[in-house]
Amino acid sequence: MQMLDRNREIIIIVDDDITNLTFARNNLIEKYDVVTAPSGRKLLQLLEQISPNLILMDIVMPDLDGYDAIQILKNSGKTAHIPVIFLTSKIDPDEEVMGLNLGAVDYITKPFSKELLIKRIELHLLIERQKKLLMKLNLSLEGEVDMKSRAIGELQNVILKTVAELVECRDSVTGGHIERTQKYLGMLVNYLLERGIYTDEISTWDISLFIISSQLHDVGKISVKDDILLKPDKLTTQEFEEMKMHTVNGVDIIRKIEENASDNAFLQYAEMMAGSHHEKWNGSGYPYGLAGQEIPLMGRLMAIVDVYDALTNDRPYKRALSHDDALMIIKEGAGTHFDPQIVEVFVSNEKAFGDVTRGKELTTEASRPLYSKTLSPTIKTIIDALSSRNGIESTKTEMMKRFLKILIAAIAESDKYKQEVAGWDIDLFFLAAQLHDVGKIAVADRILNKTEKLTEKEYKDIQIHVDHGLKIVSKMQNNNINSDFLRGAKALIGSHHERWDGTGYPQGLKGEEIPLMGRLMAIVDVYSALTTDRPHRQMLPHREAVEIMSNGSGTHFDPDLLKIFLDCEKEIEFSNSRLKSA
Repeated sequence: MQMLDRNREIIIIVDDDITNLTFARNNLIEKYDVVTAPSGRKLLQLLEQISPNLILMDIVMPDLDGYDAIQILKNSGKTAHIPVIFLTSKIDPDEEVMGLNLGAVDYITKPFSKELLIKRIELHLLIERQKKLLMKLNLSLEGEVDMKSRAIGELQNVILKTVAELVECRDSVTGGHIERTQKYLGMLVNYLLERGIYTDEISTWDISLFIISSQLHDVGKISVKDDILLKPDKLTTQEFEEMKMHTVNGVDIIRKIEENASDNAFLQYAEMMAGSHHEKWNGSGYPYGLAGQEIPLMGRLMAIVDVYDALTNDRPYKRALSHDDALMIIKEGAGTHFDPQIVEVFVSNEKAFGDVTRGKELTTEASRPLYSKTLSPTIKTIIDALSSRNGIESTKTEMMKRFLKILIAAIAESDKYKQEVAGWDIDLFFLAAQLHDVGKIAVADRILNKTEKLTEKEYKDIQIHVDHGLKIVSKMQNNNINSDFLRGAKALIGSHHERWDGTGYPQGLKGEEIPLMGRLMAIVDVYSALTTDRPHRQMLPHREAVEIMSNGSGTHFDPDLLKIFLDCEKEIEFSNSRLKSA
């Protein structure tokens, strides 16, 4: 028996023709662990020792044919779950139906096409991974309901609402899309259960998790360029290919959240929807080209409500359609774009969906207060999203965190400021500081990444990032997220561009009218910007940056705070150099 690699998926090929065995093995061995068996009897012996991810099996074999073998496999609890693809030299429709009824997942005709063989295997292994993901989810939920509920309560608003609203902030005409699609999904699931359609699968879900997770279905759009996302005309072929990548990018973003957050099962629901809600029933969708029930049910549900909401609301490239016109398009897509059973249920209850479209008030679930351990992975995800647009924010954020720690330690020892700083929650302050430029998510790429000097109008546009940032935080406050954290974030967002002499923005505050947090952030923000590459210039050496900072004492910066900065500049320079060499 050959040695198998636990990190690779295992495929058993069963065929009494050595030529077929050799061809299949040679084409799969680079990617999978491949075990061959010359007969059905030998297969059963192998299954006593190993558990493959997939079996490719010939039908016509002398000692035990494929039909008899699959019946044995499906009647055993140990092997019933293993997907079987039949290999055959000719397809008879009646025999194909019989094989599928016995439990086969597909047929592949001999002689093999290498490309077809690999694609079919990749497809069915993907489906099996999705099934295992759902099983793992359900087992986890059954055993830890209380713990999961607490974790979800803590993460729900910040991760889902903040990230989802960041996406909507870039495309103001789609505001409300997240809440409407949540409402539609809840309605559609209830109607399916009432009709007894897909009840076996839906009954294994945590419905509330499913609805909450849907908010992230389009999170990948955060990385789509403005000139594509907001284009008022039809996209070119290349632009559409770039737009399609939002599904894959969405999956990647959600996986990053999963890496940074403690065990959160609902994110796995979100990952499934982000990656499958643009698949089509006839296999012509993206990104994987899945067809029919290969598409996860969650994705099939999301597909209908997503399209319906897009049709009934204005988009950059079209005006909103009426409910009746949108309904006709949904009907026409049954069996091509959409699962026909779900379309039938949607159409049967179309009046209720039309009522929501016409403006019935939507309700959202109240959330619990959040704490720094929950906020930290969320803030990192938001900063990563900003960084994906200009490649700067993640580096700058890490720099600022280090510089702030140095300066706060020094300020806490100063007679003038130590009493005020003693009243801060330093952990929350560090988290809030990372959001000081969150409003840049709404600034156009052409301005954010411009390599020449900004025009006066462009400079006015970029100043608006402060207002956008305050709006984002206000939405978070409306969702009852930790008020101390948000008060700090608002103070930082709204005041770090004010200047000591009153010439800053947005309010033109002067001197100690500017909150201490904002005056401190102004120093750190400018130094970080000067010593980091920007689209319009190369980074400056530490000494040149310090000279510019010194010239701003009493005009741009609080002179007392700047003196503390200059007293610490050697330590800051050392920290900066270590970060850049890491």
